[in-house]
Amino acid sequence: MWPNKLRILLACACCAGLFAAPAQAEKADRSKPINVESERMHVDDAKKVSVFEGNVVITQGTLTIHADKVTVRQDKDGFQYATAIGNPATFRQKRDGANGYIDGAADRIEYNGKADRLQFFNHAWLKREPADEVRGNYISYDSPTEYFTVTPGADAGPDARVHAVIQPRTPDGKASTTPAPGVQKQKPQ
Repeated sequence: MWPNKLRILLACACCAGLFAAPAQAEKADRSKPINVESERMHVDDAKKVSVFEGNVVITQGTLTIHADKVTVRQDKDGFQYATAIGNPATFRQKRDGANGYIDGAADRIEYNGKADRLQFFNHAWLKREPADEVRGNYISYDSPTEYFTVTPGADAGPDARVHAVIQPRTPDGKASTTPAPGVQKQKPQ
């Protein structure tokens, strides 16, 4: 009985890397328990790899991730790396020190704990509340520098483009919530 509990605890501890600090995350989330629900879980203690499959829901404080499959691994230095795959895989987390959330989705979301970087692949979008949004086939977000890179994808063709909506700020620093002409508001998934 004890080895199974230890494996589950190790798997959940490995998942912690997925939530360390993406998108200037709510710092208080780091001290909250990690809850993982899935239809199946496989743990390889020797390789420090955990795989969660089937309607995966991961929560930690204000962070929520939904995916079909999440794979988490830890390197020899203790850094964690995670890949969430879905149709789409989604995440939502409160921004630290701000009254808003970061929402994102893509067919595949990868987190690199060593570089503190999130990458979104295929049909990717990120939205920072209240109304700023970027879309492309690939989005990279470097959390420490708050630097975004958005590209249409290598196989998207010569006419492919990225899309961004950046709302003007009012004198009190708040963004307008009115979408740009021709842009429909989209709810996070």
